[in-house]
Parts: sequence; structure tokens; C-alpha cells
Amino acid sequence: MGNLAWLNGKISELDDAKVGVQDRGFLFGDGVYDVIKIYNGHPFRLISHLERLQRSCNAINIELPELIGEVERIIEILIKESGCTDGFIYMQVTRGCAPRDHFFPIGAEPTFLIYILDLGFPSTKTSRKITECITLPDERWMNCHIKSTNLLPNILSLQKAKEAGAGEAILYRSDGAVTEGTRTNIFAVVDGTVRTHPESPLILSGITRNIALDILREANITVVEEAFSIDELGRASEVWTTSTGLEISPVNKVDGQLIDTIVPGPVCSLLVDEFWKKVEAECGV
Repeated sequence: MGNLAWLNGKISELDDAKVGVQDRGFLFGDGVYDVIKIYNGHPFRLISHLERLQRSCNAINIELPELIGEVERIIEILIKESGCTDGFIYMQVTRGCAPRDHFFPIGAEPTFLIYILDLGFPSTKTSRKITECITLPDERWMNCHIKSTNLLPNILSLQKAKEAGAGEAILYRSDGAVTEGTRTNIFAVVDGTVRTHPESPLILSGITRNIALDILREANITVVEEAFSIDELGRASEVWTTSTGLEISPVNKVDGQLIDTIVPGPVCSLLVDEFWKKVEAECGV
């Protein structure tokens, strides 16, 4: 049937799903979201994503309108009825429709949207696509662990990367500490140790980031969840990004400077191979 949406209990074609102009997600960005990858007709790490959506709702005092088990059932129906084999599930929860006022509305029902986007082609090891990055100051708010719909700083930074011929912007705070990308988590091999920023309000707890950490530890590769600086990034022997949509992507240049190794490097190559083994095991790709 193509791309389908479930909006507050009703399934329709995606283009037919409508939200009121007074929805607080539209007026204020008063909402949260999550994205799940579909491989071979199966949502990958579904529960992890649903639990993160629940945490984001809790963090901004929105009650998730459906139980997680019910959301699983809705997603199963959408995948089946859409015929999607490879694509994305997008979920968004807002505080709902109410007259425009900054205070939380009394009695407003949350808006809950779930929709399917079909890629139209089978997923393959696209994680081997090499990414060029630039670095930019991290100008976002201090609660990046909430997967908020307020993405304007991310969008502006990513647009700067695009205009510079890069695929991602690596963000850093005023003390020079690298946090993450505009839509990815960042890893670097510095002096033989894999480094990535620890979980904190400064980064989003990425599902693929956590998979990468598990793989590294299972392989007995030294990994430290510890912030590294822009200077350390500049002398890293390997750099890669992780995200649901882009999976694991090796980086070959940062600010025009080539990474001083074959790209993808040995650690990133292992991650890509082991990541796909997990996808194959869970989704039958």
C-alpha cells in the first residue's frame, strides 16, 4: 500500500494524516520522537527504541498514549499492511492540540504519530560509505539526552557541513570537548584506545552507539567512554559515526585533514562486520 501512518488510533496513507495547526509540536516543538530501521520486514532493536521514546516522554512530562506492547502491535500492523521490507519507522509524541499558551494545557490529549517510510530497495552494508566531516561549536541546549523535536541547531550545523562538501558536522563544547554529530554519535581511536563521549545530558544515548560498545567489549578492544578534545580528534588514527539511519560510517577527513590510515580502519571494519551479523541474526537479512 505504500507509506502508511497511524495517527491517534487511525491508519491512513501518510499524505492523508493531518495534525491540527494548534498542535504544540508544530507551535513550540513541544514533543519527542524516535526512529527505527526496518530490515527484511523486521524492526531492528524495537524495544530499545520504544524504551528510549518512553524515557524522552517522561523527561518532558508527557504520558505516552499507548503501552509499549500496544505500540509494538501497531508497528507490526503498519509494516504488514504497507508491505515494507526495508525502511524506517518514525514515531512522534507531542503534548497535543490546545490554544497557544506557553503553560502546559490542562486536559489536552497527546498527539501520537507513527509512520512507515519505505526505502524501496534492500538494505546492504551501506555503513561502509565513507563520510567527510567538519567541526563546529555545539550550540544546542543542555538536555541532548532527550530526543526532542527541537532540531534547529542540528539542522543549521548539518547545512553548514553540506555547504562545505561534508556529510556531517562533529560538535564540540566551549572547552574543546567533542560531544557528538548533528545526527550521529562519534568514536575515535586516540593513542590506540577507542574513545567516545560518555552518556550525559550533552549527548543522545544512541542505540547503535550502544551496539558498537557491546561489540568492542566482546572483541576485547579497549574502549573508554570519555570525552576527547578537538586536538585529539585531529590526531586520531580512526574516526567513525554511529546512528540508526547511517549505521556505522567510517570518516576519512575532518576539516579537510585526511585520517592517517586506510579507511575504514581495522576497528571500524570489525564493527561494521559484527553489526551486520547482529542485523542478520535478528532480522534474517
